[in-house]
Amino acid sequence: MFKTLLVPVDGSQYSKKALDVACQLARENDATLHILHIPEELAHETTLVWGIGAVALEASREDRERAGRQVVDRAAEDARQQGAARVETIIGQGDPARTIVSEARKSGADAIVMGSRGLSDLRGLVVGSVSHKVSHTANCTVITVR
Repeated sequence: MFKTLLVPVDGSQYSKKALDVACQLARENDATLHILHIPEELAHETTLVWGIGAVALEASREDRERAGRQVVDRAAEDARQQGAARVETIIGQGDPARTIVSEARKSGADAIVMGSRGLSDLRGLVVGSVSHKVSHTANCTVITVR
């Protein structure tokens, strides 16, 4: 049913559950799993790299990407331990909802598996959650995990 899955990870318990569901689907369908992480810029002082913590905004792009790489590498290792045979990782940039939809399109994803909430819950209450935006704009199936 699904041959290509995209799962955005941010280190939250919701994204970890989404990764578990995506791994199960990947095993059952012999699907390729694309794991996406998007560091989020906060105010003017720091960039938040999910699962790692705050990285100074003046840190080099390489430093921010290295921290983000740790997040997807950990998720990829977890996915492989859960039996996902084909795992690819992506570090995205920009607005999370737009980037998720764009990466799903680029990878030819049949489904996006994502947590219902992430680490930016407060902002989500004000401007709308990423999962809500993705579910309304993606051209593929969106599975939201609670």
